[in-house]
Amino acid sequence: MIGWLRGRLVGRLAEGELLLDVGGVGYRVTVSGSTMAQAGTEGDELALHVHTHVREDAIVLYGFATADERRTFEALLAAHGVGPALALAVLSALSPAELARAVLEDDLDVLCAVPGVGRKTAARLVLDLRSRLSVPELGERPPPGGPASAPGPRQEVRAALAELGYGPDEIRRAMSDVPDAGAVEELLRQALRELAGAR
Repeated sequence: MIGWLRGRLVGRLAEGELLLDVGGVGYRVTVSGSTMAQAGTEGDELALHVHTHVREDAIVLYGFATADERRTFEALLAAHGVGPALALAVLSALSPAELARAVLEDDLDVLCAVPGVGRKTAARLVLDLRSRLSVPELGERPPPGGPASAPGPRQEVRAALAELGYGPDEIRRAMSDVPDAGAVEELLRQALRELAGAR
């Protein structure tokens, strides 16, 4: 199993695929959109965290700029009904931190913005990924059924913005700088200021 490659970028092949020269051997590696954007130009040295995917008819290498992105890809593959193409589509649209936040906040709108993800798939992803994604930077999730299982401040602000008629993209932009904790009223004011400044 190949877990890491470092070599010279020979070129871009089909869409989403890189050719990497590692000690004279050319490896075709399928990558996410964000990794493709960071890949540099032909001749540059490139290091990739690799997931080796074995099928009956092929062995496919999937490469990622960070170990966190690879772990998130593998967590997505473990979710019900998610194959490599859909997992890559999710990671091309969302960073691991953005995906973790969407799962933490039950934000189906963020997931539905990914091509190929409908509302049912998004809801299933949220359920499947909760136990698989590590989100230490967002704090620990409260235990199920515990006293803190009520919606958090950010979720309440999102719901309030939706009720005010703001769309998913506007809400996502407004929430980008809103802290995880604080009084709902103050967080809502901050989000509304963000929206007012963007218009």
